[in-house]
This record gives sequence, structure tokens and C-alpha cells, in this order.
Amino acid sequence: MSATPRSFPQLPRTPDVLDELLHSLSQPLTSLLCSLELSLEQVAERQHESVAAALQQTERVVGMVRLMQEYLDAGQPGPEPCPEARARAMRCVIDDVIEELSSIAAVRRVRLLLAGTCSVRLPVAESRLRLALQYLIAPMIEAQPAEGKVMLLLGEGPAGTVLRGEGERRSRDLPGATSTVCRVKLAIARRVFESAGASLVLDDGDFEGFVLSIPRSN
Repeated sequence: MSATPRSFPQLPRTPDVLDELLHSLSQPLTSLLCSLELSLEQVAERQHESVAAALQQTERVVGMVRLMQEYLDAGQPGPEPCPEARARAMRCVIDDVIEELSSIAAVRRVRLLLAGTCSVRLPVAESRLRLALQYLIAPMIEAQPAEGKVMLLLGEGPAGTVLRGEGERRSRDLPGATSTVCRVKLAIARRVFESAGASLVLDDGDFEGFVLSIPRSN
């Protein structure tokens, strides 16, 4: 990871995020309409292919709408967490996320490692925290080539807690954080953490990575 992380230059912000998502929606919606129209004109033996194409485009639309809702929700105060949820430290949530992503890492033959610990508890719903961590870590796994490594480093100091994500190297054959969907997911993660008083810096160098800083007041 580069010594001094830089702010991700292409990370969309409000209202650019919604504008980009709406633009991304236009193409699959148009394709969906064309597929449905074609299915009415085709003979019976070809209807299955048309319906399958329509279904694929519909899934894309649903995915975009879901991201739009997640982005809007990320900056809003969530419901008051129950005492059990408040008691869970961020380290426990990170452990859960790593367990969930371990299967993806195994399929891609990427080592996913965690070192260090922390006791910080963020004032954010656990479901949003889990989602934000998934959106930060998953792209790093996907950006690594086979036999690559993703290292997560936790540490606490006088200023607060820091979580660093470091990718060993990036595969040139993978889009990484350049796709619209991936960049929007990173924007959602940033929005979740900033709403909780933390700050997020993404590295745009040869290594995929991030630095999440949580002030001690949290």
C-alpha cells in the first residue's frame, strides 16, 4: 500500500451518485423493453431466450434501485439499537464480515488476513456497519490476482482507532473499483462511516486499499 493514501478521485458524491445510478438504469431499462417487445414477436421456441434476457435486465434494474436506497439510507439515522447490538464491538462485526467473505476469497485463491484488535463501538446500526465493511473489503478481494493477499490491520492509539486495508497487488485484468456499481458501493460505505463520525480514505495507487479512522470520542 502506498505510504500516503490519497482520496479516491472518481468516487461519486451527492448528487452525482444518484445521477450516475439513474444514467446506469436507462440502458438496462431500454434493453428490458426491447426484450419484452421481441418476445411478443418471436415464435414459441425462441421465447425462452427472450424471457431470460428480460429477466437478466430486470435483475440489473432491481440491483441499481437497491443501491439507490442503500445510499439514501446510509446518511440517515437508523433505529435505536437494542442493548445487545450496542454491546457488540466493531472487531466482532469485522470477524463476521471476514467469515462471510472468506468463501469468495477461497474461490479466488486470495488470502484474507486480520491482525490487531479494537474495542470501539460505532453509533451505527450493525446491519449498516456490516454492509459498509463488505463494500470496502470485497472489492479488494476481487481486485487481487490468484495467490494474492488482502491484509486488514486494526489498531488503537491516543487519537482513536484505525482500520487499514492493504492489497498485495492488483490484477490488471480486473476492473477493481472502476465500475459504476463498485464506486457506488464505496460511496455508500463512506456515507455510513462519515455519518458515524469516522473518516475514510481510499488508495488509488497500484495497491487497492483504504484507511478508516475513528476518533476516540466515538
